[in-house]
Amino acid sequence: MTARILDRGYRGYRGDRTGVRGAMRAVFVNSVQRALGMRRSAGWKVLPIGAVAIAYVPAIVYVGIVSVLPDADAARIELPTYGQYYFAIQSALVLFTAFVAPELLCTDRRTGMLGLYLSSPLDRGTYLLAKAGATMFLLALVSVGPPVFMLLAFILQSNGPDGPGGVALTLARSAGAGISIAVVLGSVSIGISSLTDRKAFATVGTAVAVLGSFVTITAMRQLRFPDALVALDLLDLPLAMAEKIHGESRSFASVPVWAVVAGAAGWTLAGAVVARSRYRSLQVTR
Repeated sequence: MTARILDRGYRGYRGDRTGVRGAMRAVFVNSVQRALGMRRSAGWKVLPIGAVAIAYVPAIVYVGIVSVLPDADAARIELPTYGQYYFAIQSALVLFTAFVAPELLCTDRRTGMLGLYLSSPLDRGTYLLAKAGATMFLLALVSVGPPVFMLLAFILQSNGPDGPGGVALTLARSAGAGISIAVVLGSVSIGISSLTDRKAFATVGTAVAVLGSFVTITAMRQLRFPDALVALDLLDLPLAMAEKIHGESRSFASVPVWAVVAGAAGWTLAGAVVARSRYRSLQVTR
C-alpha cells in the first residue's frame, strides 16, 4: 500500500519501500508464525510444537545417559551415530512434512489470500520461493536442530569429536544432512500441496507418498531388486542421505552414493517443477 486513511484525509507513505525482498521476507515470517501457531489459540500450537519436541526427545535421552552414568558404564552403551539419529525421529519428520506445506500453501488459496499476495510486488515465482523457504526452515527445526543440539551437549560433557577440526567437520555434516533432508522432503510436500486447496487432502497425499514409496521399495528390495531403488523411497532416502554425508557405512552400505544423489536431486526437481507448473496455470482472483 502507498497510503493509509487517517480520519478525513490521507497521508502518503513515508517509510522505506522494501520492494520484492521486503514482501518475500514478510511472507516468510508470516508463514513461519502461522505454521508454529504463533498469534493463534493454543490448539493451533499443539501439532507443530509437539512434532518439534518429539524430534528432540532422543537427543535429550542420549545426552542424559552420557551425563548420568559413569564414564565406564556409558562407554559400554552403544549410542547411535549422528547419521543414525534420523532413525529415531522418522515419525516426527513424516508428521511435520505432511503438516507444514499444506498449512502454508493450501490455506492461502482456499481463503483467497493468494490473490492479495499477488497484488503486492510478489509474482507467482517469488511467492513460491518465500513459501518454500519457510517450509524448509520449519523442517530444518526437526532435521538440523536435534543432531546439532546433541553434538553441542556432548562437546560440553567432553564426549564430542576430537579436536576443533573434528567438531567443525561433524557440525558441517550434521547441518548439511539436515538441510538436505529438509530440501528434499519440503520439495515433495510443496509439489503435492500445489495440486489441491484442501489441507486434509494434501496432508494425506504427502503421508501416502512417503509411506507408500517405503512399502513398495522395501517389497521390491526383498525380491532382490537393486538396492539403488532406495532413491525412490521417501522414507529411507533421507536416512541414506544422512549416512552418506556423515561418511558412515551401516544400514545403507550397499546403496551407491550416485543413487542417493540422483534420488535427492530427482525428488527435489520433481516437486519444484510440479509446484511451478501448477501455480503458473492457476487462476487467481485479485
